[in-house]
Amino acid sequence: MNVYLSFDVEVWCNGWSQLDERFPAAFERYVYGRSSRGEYALPKTLEILQRNGLRGVFFVEPLFAARFGQSYLARIVRMIEAAGQDVQLHLHPEWTDEIRPPILDDVSVKRQHLSFYTPDEQTALIRFGKQLLETETGRPVSAFRAGSFAANAGTYGALRRNGITVDSSINEAWSGSAADIDAGQRCALPGLIDGVVSYPLTVFRDGFGRLRPAQVGACSFAEMRAALSGAADRGREHFVIVSHNFEMLRPGSSEPDNIVVRRFETLCAWLSAQRDRFRVGSFPLSTGTAGADRPVRPSAGPWATGWRFAEQALRRL
Repeated sequence: MNVYLSFDVEVWCNGWSQLDERFPAAFERYVYGRSSRGEYALPKTLEILQRNGLRGVFFVEPLFAARFGQSYLARIVRMIEAAGQDVQLHLHPEWTDEIRPPILDDVSVKRQHLSFYTPDEQTALIRFGKQLLETETGRPVSAFRAGSFAANAGTYGALRRNGITVDSSINEAWSGSAADIDAGQRCALPGLIDGVVSYPLTVFRDGFGRLRPAQVGACSFAEMRAALSGAADRGREHFVIVSHNFEMLRPGSSEPDNIVVRRFETLCAWLSAQRDRFRVGSFPLSTGTAGADRPVRPSAGPWATGWRFAEQALRRL
């Protein structure tokens, strides 16, 4: 089974006022996460992957750099590529009205999600972000993920017009993701949407029957292991996992979240030891695999989900 360890890499200033004053500290936290125990944002993520011989795909958000400078984006891209990882495009259009000169005609109101923009506006935004990122990578961007998984039907035409052939923007567990796309196309299986190969985030049923995204910070390792093993045993071909550059940090702090760190380290070590079952790599894959997957809904048992609740209680303490 193909397993995709994907990471959304982004920088936030925890508000839209006093951006210039807040940005330096925000960049340090979100990108490096320096603490008394080391750097637990991007550096620790990359170190864990390298230690286990795994390659992931890092969807990097570039629009912030049009506000604060290309050199910041360059530092992120260099760090990821030096670790042998793949860099692709992530887009949070909340930055659009912060960029000067404006890249769209109408930036009078902050619009949070890509789905709030017309297809032509999405095309322009994706083109602009793609150019920013390709300036640093020196190669064409081929894969994309919308910020907050907020793609819609217009996104796929915009991607196609920009020469991007793979998308991983659909999150079945969130109603705002691809809500205007036919349910058969936005399901949890890979498929073609308007000429673009879509690899949705994997969503499984937890031990209480609820849909749960395969996100490192939102699942216990026991849940992730059960979902991965069950999907592989039943012949599923693709499994997409998501994390973030800041996911191993405590909320509002640069100190590591020990529980999430342990989850990620354990997951990577387990995947590395299971190479006969799991092929861990990055997008894009051949379009020949689109639509070939089996309609298997991964699941986790009550014990695995109960462990997550115990971890959450421990984190609050």
